[in-house]
Amino acid sequence: MTVADLDLDLDVFAGPFDLLMAVVLREEIDLAEVELSAVVVAYVEHLEREGELELEVATEFLVLIAALLELKSRLLLPGAEEDLEELAPEEAVEELLARLMEYRRYREAAEMLRARFEGQRGYLYRSAPLPPDLRRVALDGATAVYEPERLAAALGDLLTAPPPLDVSHIRPTVSLEKRLRAIRDALTGKPSIDFDEQFGGEDRLTQAVTLFALLELYRKGEATWKQRQPLGPIEIRRVAG
Repeated sequence: MTVADLDLDLDVFAGPFDLLMAVVLREEIDLAEVELSAVVVAYVEHLEREGELELEVATEFLVLIAALLELKSRLLLPGAEEDLEELAPEEAVEELLARLMEYRRYREAAEMLRARFEGQRGYLYRSAPLPPDLRRVALDGATAVYEPERLAAALGDLLTAPPPLDVSHIRPTVSLEKRLRAIRDALTGKPSIDFDEQFGGEDRLTQAVTLFALLELYRKGEATWKQRQPLGPIEIRRVAG
């Protein structure tokens, strides 16, 4: 429940609190005749029925009721001219309206800041330096934590360039598609080729993938091979399309 929905039953008014504010601002009801203490009692009774205090709603109510009390006190108890200049009714209404609008702006700004704070809660960090008083340290009171030689060795290790990485154990990537293209290019314009003559200079991994590519071409009906004796030369033949 918001302050605007607070039901009031006064001698000169009955209805929600926001309607009371509206009729007071339009001067349909004289603020001097409104019992603001009864408004406070109604809000306290509402809190007792609900059994829960909403700080935001309570803050809004306190600001509004304080503005009405100050305005009513100026209307009922004007001081001497040298102490407090008496306000005309229209000036008093404008002052209250200005204060309510100012409170609304501050409330919206606070809501925006709260939303940004909640949205960036996981990214908060301290970026401001320490105050000068806390950064003043007496040299006489400072004690050595590490030996100078050990500190110099640590800094020297940080400044030393690391040795280049040894990548000799990393083999180049050999894809089946590339070896298929290599066999097709070798058979272009030739009826057959010798495997060792064509691919004997490649490394063992490349030769193994090339054999898998030859099996793939055989499955597709593009090439076949012949090996007359075990461990003998392999003759790859192109199948005429």
